[in-house]
Amino acid sequence: MVKHEITLLNKETIDQIAAGEVVERPASVVKELVENSIDAGANAITVEIKDGGKSYIRITDNGCGIPKEQLSIAFLRHSTSKLRNAEELANIRSLGFRGEALSSIGAVSRVEMITKPQEQWMGCRYVIEGSQEIECQEVGAPNGTTIKVYQLFYNTPARLKFLKSDMTEAGYISELMERLALSHPEISFCFISNKKEKLHTSGNNSLTDTIYQTFGSVISSSLTPVSFEDDNFCIDGFFGNPTIARGNRSLENFYINGRYIKSPLLARAIERGYTGFLMQHQYPFFVINIQTRNSNVDVNVHPTKQEVRFDDENLICDLLYRLTVDAITKKEDIAEVEVENEKKAEVTPVIPVIEPFEKKKLAQMKEKIISEIHKDTPYERKYKDFYLNLEKTVEDPVTEESVPETIQEAKEESSPEVQAIEKPVIQYEQTTFLSEEAKKTHRIIGQVFDTYWLVEFDNKLYIIDQHAAHEKVMYEKMMKQLETKTMTSQQISPPVIVTLSRMEQQVLTEYMDTFTEIGFSISSFGGNEYSLDAVPGNLYSINYQQFFMDLLSECAEGLKGNDMKLIREKVASMACKAAVKGNQRLSMPEIEQLISDLLALDNPYHCPHGRPTIIAMSQYELEKKFKRIV
Repeated sequence: MVKHEITLLNKETIDQIAAGEVVERPASVVKELVENSIDAGANAITVEIKDGGKSYIRITDNGCGIPKEQLSIAFLRHSTSKLRNAEELANIRSLGFRGEALSSIGAVSRVEMITKPQEQWMGCRYVIEGSQEIECQEVGAPNGTTIKVYQLFYNTPARLKFLKSDMTEAGYISELMERLALSHPEISFCFISNKKEKLHTSGNNSLTDTIYQTFGSVISSSLTPVSFEDDNFCIDGFFGNPTIARGNRSLENFYINGRYIKSPLLARAIERGYTGFLMQHQYPFFVINIQTRNSNVDVNVHPTKQEVRFDDENLICDLLYRLTVDAITKKEDIAEVEVENEKKAEVTPVIPVIEPFEKKKLAQMKEKIISEIHKDTPYERKYKDFYLNLEKTVEDPVTEESVPETIQEAKEESSPEVQAIEKPVIQYEQTTFLSEEAKKTHRIIGQVFDTYWLVEFDNKLYIIDQHAAHEKVMYEKMMKQLETKTMTSQQISPPVIVTLSRMEQQVLTEYMDTFTEIGFSISSFGGNEYSLDAVPGNLYSINYQQFFMDLLSECAEGLKGNDMKLIREKVASMACKAAVKGNQRLSMPEIEQLISDLLALDNPYHCPHGRPTIIAMSQYELEKKFKRIV
């Protein structure tokens, strides 16, 4: 055995080891330096990179700056302005506090810093390469700090070799900048990659505006705000509508006391609140800010500070779940069909194209109205409204008699007696499609393809998938029966006899409580055979034996133990099999009852698997398709 003498590592080796823990890639450099800028009180931060940050990174802020006499100390290991002793760790609020960022970055790159505190006349330029101080001199500079990082990992080629492509590394930085902007809407962030601006937020302290500037109008217009406060937590932010879900968790954003974190535990709590609103393997958009006392959370679980541990995890998880359910069940979520490849104007009146043979008549009408109504009279607005109606009239033809009637109405409304009466301000309130009030004005047009029902309401065409809608109604009914312990069973005679393998028998024994809870009555029939004496109620026209075996197979592949998620999946499967199918004609009373049943649900817009039950197409979109609006 070879013996080695124990010695102390030299400073260069120590710095590179520390750098390996802090600086993983260019995004790590940007994170550490931007967090320092935030802690320095900056309200405007610009990040510029080249080649994915490998060759060049520049961070510019208008923060408090660093005095010249403290610059060399700032690049030493464990130097910080944010912490004095171990006791302060329990109440730390700053983003960066380990005191290793500048030291680690300086150990594996060439760094140039120009900084000036507001109270000083001159700034200072400080250059360090591979932990070695190269230059420190006074220069003219604006208030704040600019740090340039050149040739990252120039002295550690093994680390450089394992970096990904320039585009991928730039993507990591872009994602980081988005998260920082969302956590600090009061700061204006600008991100430039290869001389192209990728992100620029206003810093006006509006999270809504920041989301718009970061993700665009589609996402920013599909949000539901959340706000909550008690003795333990203050929570605010936004939940995204199910229509903007993604196939991964990249749009899930948690912030604890202003710091971005990753928490599968909290994510699952919110995702559980979306159950029934999203299809499998889809994940919601949300930006959730949680403020809490430091005694309730430990941010030192992981070196990158992206993982946290709560004092009472069940408390925060239950709270997030309830907030999610409350938020997303209060909004109408009907997907609208839009005209493809055509930009929709923000506000455009629906005016059908006037046919040539109509134009002459309308011109004559217009001249007659003008002759009676002068532009400087109080009823000018009445004329404009009437003429607009002339041009868009399709169902109600314009007649000679209607013109004098309108002129007379305008004259009467403009009389001094009428004008002296203060007219009430009319406020229009949008009525949702599945409200009791809206139901009175639904016009059910009919059924197409024996699957979809067409309903006209409020200048929109609503299309209902009868299978998805009925499936949802049955699912909610069954879930309510489960929760109230009123799940019904129906006896079957003669009983259905099934033969099970040893593995299937073991699964049945493990999940017997689940089968009983959802309405099955199963007894041993001797040997490998079992008797199905009763099945869940409302299961009409299905093969009971095949349905039972399918559920047993799903249990074998599903979760262990009597878990509510598994029960929900079984109930959803039952509802799917029992619901009316596509290509099955329904009568008018049946569809009216189905719409009424949908109306009573908390989430009528998605089937148990997350598919939409209703979509809509506006009159505007139809007019565009027929080129009546150009």
